[in-house]
Amino acid sequence: MPVDLHRRIDAVWREESPRIIAALMRLVRNLDLAEELAQDTLVTALERWPEGGVPDNPGAWLMAAAKNRALDHLRRDAMLARKHAQIAQELDGVHDELHAAREAALDDDIGDDLLRLIFVACHPLLSRDAQVALTLRLLCGLTTDEIARAFLVPEATVAQRIVRAKRTLGEADVPFEVPRRDELPDRLSAVLGVVYLVFNEGYSATAGEDWMRPALCAEALRLGRLLVELAPKEAEAFGLLALMELQASRTAARTGPDGAPVLLPDQDRSRWDHAAIERGLEALARALRLAPAPGPYALQAAIAACHARAARAEDTDWARIVALYDALQAVAPSPVVALNRAVAVSMHRGPADGLAIVDALAGEPALRGYHLLPAVRGDLLQRLGRGAEARAEFVRAAGMTRNARERGLLLARAEAAAG
Repeated sequence: MPVDLHRRIDAVWREESPRIIAALMRLVRNLDLAEELAQDTLVTALERWPEGGVPDNPGAWLMAAAKNRALDHLRRDAMLARKHAQIAQELDGVHDELHAAREAALDDDIGDDLLRLIFVACHPLLSRDAQVALTLRLLCGLTTDEIARAFLVPEATVAQRIVRAKRTLGEADVPFEVPRRDELPDRLSAVLGVVYLVFNEGYSATAGEDWMRPALCAEALRLGRLLVELAPKEAEAFGLLALMELQASRTAARTGPDGAPVLLPDQDRSRWDHAAIERGLEALARALRLAPAPGPYALQAAIAACHARAARAEDTDWARIVALYDALQAVAPSPVVALNRAVAVSMHRGPADGLAIVDALAGEPALRGYHLLPAVRGDLLQRLGRGAEARAEFVRAAGMTRNARERGLLLARAEAAAG
């Protein structure tokens, strides 16, 4: 198969597979079976498209093929016949059927296949990490490698979590049904975590030829907007939406004409999406009205708002950003938050203070293999005039990333530091 065709099919599948698995889950009510049928559909596409060409609407072709496979399976197992019998019995009691429909409508406020299945997969039988890992893998199309980067754990750990999660749900014979309205709040935190990580992967891709995956960002934003409608009194839902709107507002300015990354200080801020900024600031204000003591998403959104409000990079309120990172570290401590705080401190107080914080993080197990640690250290060393050391750090960071665009940026910075 030609390489370009294989890449195109892979790109289509990454974008369409979450919706396909979600649709199959509604039909077959079995997680493993839905995934198996989806993979069978991909195999069919790999067999047919090289000869007949990629369809004009490949997503619709895949969805139709997947549903046909599911229906074939139901027929083989005589499940369809049982469903027909059940429907016939229900039609004998029209009043009962209408009552049940009204009850279902009251309970299923979600109204979106993918979001509905994310809530289903975030089952309270599973740990928070297992809920998020399972959902990201099956329903959001992220690979175990991409999820591992998000959790800062080895890929094998994520794979084990997913296997155990599926086994736990299978052994408990959990019905994959939409949780009742009063059960949604218990799952909302995990669902927000899923949407957040999907957006992050879209904003900064783990691997591949592109620095960003805009389709993932757009899908996360779509889900975020649905979530605030579903949970209009949840401050963190609005905090997450604000964060995504504000970050996504920079999309057009984050790459040059050749697709190369453009870092925040060098971006043309006139290319930022000011409508998205307004939406983000409005969502942030709503989050703060609902919870004056902001949670992690609202605090990150407040940091993004500081950048959005600065007409020029040099106008950024770094003192405010440091204070916000202090608050974030208090409510959601993590080595990554500490690393980002070090950058803010370096901008506010100077690179030497930032470097002291970064050096103290060098022994953090979670940051072992995390390419942004040497990348930040290289930046601080360069600002301190220690070019040779900076070059070594940029080269080390370039060797740790699997994203081609980011690797090119880091190697260019290494060359500049050496010069």
